[in-house]
Amino acid sequence: MTDLETRAAPTRAGALRRAAPALAGYVAVRALGLLALFLWSAARDKSAYTLLTARWDALWYVRVAELGYGYEVRLANGDVHSNLAFFPLLPWLERLVAAVSPLSYADGGFLVSLVSSLAAAWGIFAVADRVYGRRAGVCAVLLWAALPVGIVQSMAYSESLFTALAAWSLYAVLTGRWVTAGTLALFAGLTRPVGLAVVAAVWVAALASFARDRRAAGTGARDAQGAPDAPPGSEAPHAPDAPPGPETPADPGTRLRRILGMVLAPLGTAGYVLWVGHHTGKGLLGYLDVQAGWRNGFDGGWAFARFVADKFTSFPAALAGVGLIIGVASVVWLYVTGVRQRQPLPLLVYTGVVTALALCASSYFGSKPRLLLPAFPLLLPLALALAGARIRRSAAVLEVVAVASAVYGAFWLNGSGPP
Repeated sequence: MTDLETRAAPTRAGALRRAAPALAGYVAVRALGLLALFLWSAARDKSAYTLLTARWDALWYVRVAELGYGYEVRLANGDVHSNLAFFPLLPWLERLVAAVSPLSYADGGFLVSLVSSLAAAWGIFAVADRVYGRRAGVCAVLLWAALPVGIVQSMAYSESLFTALAAWSLYAVLTGRWVTAGTLALFAGLTRPVGLAVVAAVWVAALASFARDRRAAGTGARDAQGAPDAPPGSEAPHAPDAPPGPETPADPGTRLRRILGMVLAPLGTAGYVLWVGHHTGKGLLGYLDVQAGWRNGFDGGWAFARFVADKFTSFPAALAGVGLIIGVASVVWLYVTGVRQRQPLPLLVYTGVVTALALCASSYFGSKPRLLLPAFPLLLPLALALAGARIRRSAAVLEVVAVASAVYGAFWLNGSGPP
């Protein structure tokens, strides 16, 4: 057990009341973003709703929902874009919405994203509130809503659904609900490939808990033998999520639930990857071959580094190169700050894996900000700083950021947009 686990969790109604300011602020920020998008699109004679539901990846999800797997596009350069690259949970939900309502698959995707984005905002608040307090939780939600690519949260994409599952899985880990954590990790693994990050967080946290049990059992055995107390000031520092005072081993039921959570967590990702391998007849490498057809892979960031370096071959492009370097440096700085602030281990593991997969993949480089959208713990250092500032100052900062996000989101989606 950890100090985070031993705190009494609020009731569902009490938790909703506690999160109400964060959720109201989230709705306001996203409503502003949608308003800006609809006004900008109308001025350019475009349909904002089409941009949200029927372009880029949203079309691929709709095809999966409508036709199932097996659809692919062969490009002139030999690349094969297969819809097997898209994980099934969002299309399943789109199909469910269409089956029980008059809505289309695209409408269902939009509805799922709207509901999921609220669930994600609540989950982010729950995690931040538990670690740093209510004000930090509200600030974290508002910052997440006002990200430059925050408009994606309102698109028929899988980012909102995945972030909701990931945030609540992490909260379940922090509160010792291992079966819930593993189940939500399973569903996150059916949503996006980065579901591996949630699995890693569950597993590392569980293994750390087992290690604490062993230490506690050893300490108890020594105490039973009459070992002398350690002299004052000689105690080893506690781990970031370890409770003050003597550790107590978990009971057998807790250990069993912990193991069950570990077993459940990887089943979503592993199940889909194995199914793709069987479906393509290429075994364990089948999914990797599907991603290779999209020119997606993991090269440790080499392709991204070359992409940034190429920007410095001409003056206008060099400005973009500087911006990319600043962006990557900011992400690294936020993660290091989280480590220094002793964020709980599950958050650090989850954020590290999400960030590594986003920055070190050889996929289309314009999508990297979108791929970082689920890495919400990166925002906790900023949320903590805003929570410690005067209310007027933090409110002014959040208002400016929200307006800038709304304008940028409308501009971005009417231009190159998220691939």
